[in-house]
Amino acid sequence: MPILNKDMTLCISLSARPSNNGTRFHNYLYDALGLNWIYKAFAPTDLAQAIAGVRGLGIRGCAVSMPYKEDVIALVDRMDPSAAAIDSVNTIVNDSGVLTAYNTDYTAIAQLIARNGLDPAWSVLLRGSGGMAKATAAAFRDAGFTDVTIVARNEAAGRGLAELYGFTWAPELGERTADVLVNVTPIGMAGGPDAEALAFPEPAVHAARVVFDVVALPAETPLIKAGRAAGKMVISGAEVMTIQALEQFVLYTGMRPTDEQVRAAEEFMRAQ
Repeated sequence: MPILNKDMTLCISLSARPSNNGTRFHNYLYDALGLNWIYKAFAPTDLAQAIAGVRGLGIRGCAVSMPYKEDVIALVDRMDPSAAAIDSVNTIVNDSGVLTAYNTDYTAIAQLIARNGLDPAWSVLLRGSGGMAKATAAAFRDAGFTDVTIVARNEAAGRGLAELYGFTWAPELGERTADVLVNVTPIGMAGGPDAEALAFPEPAVHAARVVFDVVALPAETPLIKAGRAAGKMVISGAEVMTIQALEQFVLYTGMRPTDEQVRAAEEFMRAQ
């Protein structure tokens, strides 16, 4: 990494619980491609002031994580179709003070559904109703899935998300099972109050074909561990993180690393 200097381009991330994942991934690629750039994670105390800082300080790019994916919409100038279609933002690009919002979460989920050959005829239980849940629900809808139940205690958000994509809503998991279990809540996230909790009960895990946890830290969440132990196909948040971060990198820099460089950055990200 180059020594800090006045000409260095800065990119940042905003999250309630920052991790080193994006920091390591982006900075590795900056170094590999010889870019005079640096990436830093922040936990903002005031979101509006943080976004004003992105604009006023000329920060090139800003990744947006839970719980700010919807709140930032009112603070940007333009919404790319990828974000406007689902009213959720995970990436902001600053072009000379004009802030454009994107969503690369959708791209990541869609690629993983296709890459893992998930069958649209399978049933899905999707737990969560926030910004990331919107991207995930949209990706499943666009992949042809129709038997999807949104599980969310917040009736307004859960029912609204379900109705938006033609799915059903349930306030609690109960004894429900499905072919595909998808966690899009902070349950299992390192450092959180539910870090050791399972997002779905063990009977549901054993009844499933696929266990999908969008939580990226740790890479092996309790749900992913339970899925592996039960012999299920698992899709981890670390995989989501790699794809969405790569697409952010391209938006920020205009450069697309080679597959080999991406694999090396992913290995560096996980070896922390």
